Amino acid sequence: MNRDLSLQQIAEGMTKSLLNASDKDLEGFQKIIDATLELREAHKELQKMVQSYSSSGIQRSVNHTHSHSSNS
Repeated sequence: MNRDLSLQQIAEGMTKSLLNASDKDLEGFQKIIDATLELREAHKELQKMVQSYSSSGIQRSVNHTHSHSSNS
């Protein structure tokens, strides 16, 4: 897979940089990785929501949206 190869190349390429990085740099990099993982999970949830919306029919989704807007 092309994406896996890219991740492997990233991992191999960053090892030396990480070993020589300061603690502050590593903390910043860790925050980026954490945020990326959170974004990945949110993207998966968004895909599930879109699939659910698409398969549930327009009327049900419209009613669901209205019930949320009245709670605001």
